[in-house]
Amino acid sequence: MDRTTRPPALRVVLTALMAAALAATGLVAAGRPAAAADTDLARNGGFESGLDGWSCSAGSGTVVSTPVHGGTSALKATPAGQDNAKCSQAVTVRPDSTYTLSAWVQGGYAYLGASGTGTTDVSTWTQSAGTWQRLTTSFRTGAATASVTVYTHGWYGTPAYHVDDLTLMGPGGDPVQPPAAPTGLTAGATTSTTVGLSWAAATGATGYTVYRNGTKVTEVSGTSATVTGLAPSTSYSFQVGATNAAGESAKSPAVTATTTGGGGGGGSELPAHALVGYLHASFANGSGYTRMADVPGSWDVINLAFGEPTSVTSGDIRFSLCPVGECPNVESAADFKAAIKAKQAAGKKVLISIGGQNGQVQLATTAARDTFVSSVSKIIDEYGLDGLDIDFEGHSLSLNTGDSDFRSPTTPVIVNLIAALKSLKAKYGEDFILTMAPETFFVQLGYQFYGSGQWGGQDPRAGAYLPVIHALRDDLTLLHVQDYNSGPVMGLDNQYHSMGGADFHIAMTDMLLTGFPVAGNLSRVFPALRPEQVAIGLPASVNAGNGHTSPAEVDKALDCLTKRTNCGSYQTHGTWPALRGLMTWSINWDRFGQWEFSRNFDAYFGS
Repeated sequence: MDRTTRPPALRVVLTALMAAALAATGLVAAGRPAAAADTDLARNGGFESGLDGWSCSAGSGTVVSTPVHGGTSALKATPAGQDNAKCSQAVTVRPDSTYTLSAWVQGGYAYLGASGTGTTDVSTWTQSAGTWQRLTTSFRTGAATASVTVYTHGWYGTPAYHVDDLTLMGPGGDPVQPPAAPTGLTAGATTSTTVGLSWAAATGATGYTVYRNGTKVTEVSGTSATVTGLAPSTSYSFQVGATNAAGESAKSPAVTATTTGGGGGGGSELPAHALVGYLHASFANGSGYTRMADVPGSWDVINLAFGEPTSVTSGDIRFSLCPVGECPNVESAADFKAAIKAKQAAGKKVLISIGGQNGQVQLATTAARDTFVSSVSKIIDEYGLDGLDIDFEGHSLSLNTGDSDFRSPTTPVIVNLIAALKSLKAKYGEDFILTMAPETFFVQLGYQFYGSGQWGGQDPRAGAYLPVIHALRDDLTLLHVQDYNSGPVMGLDNQYHSMGGADFHIAMTDMLLTGFPVAGNLSRVFPALRPEQVAIGLPASVNAGNGHTSPAEVDKALDCLTKRTNCGSYQTHGTWPALRGLMTWSINWDRFGQWEFSRNFDAYFGS
């Protein structure tokens, strides 16, 4: 035995005596606190309680039962458009302390990080993890830091990623107190279906909850919000609560706002459920020419296809009947006009449709804008028409780089078109019918992509109809998006939907009637349209275009949207018995197909 080694019992006694002696001489500092023990500060890091404690952008996050790393649940988050599927939570920490952040990830690109550290914010990532991988990073808080935000996110345009067993190890901070109630709540811009709100920032708040008539309607991170889905000419009460990791404040004092009058789109004389069709008036193609007088009474709105420009940028729109060489059975101009008057006497509406596949229209200058107004007016007056349909396709509409907010567009072709349509509406009054027939690329794709995107490189036409629709929503009679000739489009369920069946029409129409964040930006929500403003656009037959939908599938879509039955796997965000009806390309192709489309419409709605 080494002479310096003493038996354990003797060592304990000597240690106690030495400690007592040091204390007596003042060599041990009195009252020094012990270091805070490291604990896991992340709330619900295993996602066993759903998304409790977490906030995910644009509804991108959900909890799944497979795959999981531990327990029975894990996070699945799906990037969409310019949204990278970020999920985060604020955590109370101690100043000037060290923390270790870890998580297990799988799937697409996955990032793990912390912000607001007061020193150097940190992150780490991995790409396309086929099996569970652990990400770990550490940081030190600043001298005044009391809270940090831990987060995960994916990458733009990549598949969903999964996260499980996330931990933040370090000393716990002092309890966070709920923020004070927000002040300065003010109602701003209103439309027939929306009210804009703003308020002053509340100290310590990390988010805000907006209430309409006492019911929570949205959560935002900033100090403004637009409440959508409101009824025209209706008064509402609004309040806001401030939130942080400790909970929610008391609600702010209420403010009231009244929406503007709706129904200004000239549709009051349309039937509750209307059938809209395009009549090949200036050409025949393989479907053959149909005289105006021979259009059956089933058709409530007849769009004359097409008025086309003398050049892409002239704004000078011309319309003439199909040449005799192409359409041997074409009627005279006088008979055509007389047939229009007869349709109108029977309660039908006849419009001039501008554009089409071959009619590119770009109102890039104010001169083109003014020429558009005067030339379209001349057609309307000559034929005694009820209004105008905008069927701009191809490269007619696109957004300039940097034009990123659909609520305040700056691109000349967009701004000038809006101004031209407002001028025509003002000229012809409240009964003027305005309809639009964009493709899904220009509308619903805006849920994922808008213009050239935050970093450029995207197709600048993506979502380009949204600013036009939004600016004219109080003047718009009908929006009938072409649910055909379309690629797969992501719906509000963050799943892709393909044309040809009820599911596509349900998902695409639900987006119009619910509203959606443009390019995943929750501060830029395209508000819902009124159901009486919306019709579903379909091809009349298999010959008319890609994406033909059988009558049985059309009926399923109508059942789901108007009755909430036969919905299949898609869950709509409402039920809309006032959905206006159906649009088809075209009357001519329906005649070619033995009137299958219109007869099915009549049978469904009891016409």
